[in-house]
Amino acid sequence: MEARKIKISKQLDLNRLPKHIAIIMDGNGRWATKRGLPRNMGHKAGCENLKRIIEHIYDLGISCATFYTFSTENWKRPQEEIDGIFNVVRDYLDEDGDSFVQKDARVVVSGDYSKLPQDLVDSISRIIQKTKNCKTFTLNLAINYGGRDEILRGVNSAIENGQKLDSTADFAKLLYNADLPEPDFVIRTSGEMRLSNFMLWQMAYSELYFTKIYWPSFTEKQLQKALIDFQKRKRRFGAL
Repeated sequence: MEARKIKISKQLDLNRLPKHIAIIMDGNGRWATKRGLPRNMGHKAGCENLKRIIEHIYDLGISCATFYTFSTENWKRPQEEIDGIFNVVRDYLDEDGDSFVQKDARVVVSGDYSKLPQDLVDSISRIIQKTKNCKTFTLNLAINYGGRDEILRGVNSAIENGQKLDSTADFAKLLYNADLPEPDFVIRTSGEMRLSNFMLWQMAYSELYFTKIYWPSFTEKQLQKALIDFQKRKRRFGAL
């Protein structure tokens, strides 16, 4: 996590920020293609931007952030691109492990990461173990994650354990990282206006924000702009 001095907009109320922000980091490949670069260069640039945005979220005082890193559907992509994504994620976790501890930032993963290459599984296991006692901030990486798959796993877990679910709260405990609050605010970059199988259960009452900016170009200023928009909304949760 690298330190950068970013000016905070006067329009942003630091006392009314979401507790949990989730981001669908879309557009890395198209960002690279527009520049005549290989798609994997876009994923590398996207990872560098991930570092900057995480740092800014941390500095703003938001306590939890989830990033859609690799979906269960992304396995359909060319193997070369898949390998490139895994390489940048592994390098990031290996290189930044100590800085997370210094920031008192915990790293967790949503998704079945046991299906990933062994070197990446090892990197994920190390960072989870290294940061497990950190409390100030939680970074949740959704890797080999799909919302429908998560719900199905929860249902099967209840069946296998003979568990009767009396409430939605009971079921929520069977999902990945059930200790995390549901995301208040979800951002998707690149102009696509869909959820793409992301946190379908948890996003029942999340506020959604879509921008045409590709992920590598989504700056701290753009994040603040999105948060200002969030603060203008009235969240009723079904009430008046």
